[in-house]
Amino acid sequence: MKFIPCIDQCTKEGTHCEGYRRSHKEIADTKQIVQSAIAFIKLQGYENREAFVATISSSILKKLQIES
Repeated sequence: MKFIPCIDQCTKEGTHCEGYRRSHKEIADTKQIVQSAIAFIKLQGYENREAFVATISSSILKKLQIES
């Protein structure tokens, strides 16, 4: 499955968003991941938030590449 980013045409009806065809569960799970990351960043008091996000992104991609 290919990830399709939000295009700001969200719908709540049915099981999938009509704007970008992801399931409402997937959208909720993604929001939970983002909220957890935000809470962690705030808890740590990071001033350089962009560096943390970039490092996490790079780390995730690296680990996914190792698993492939």
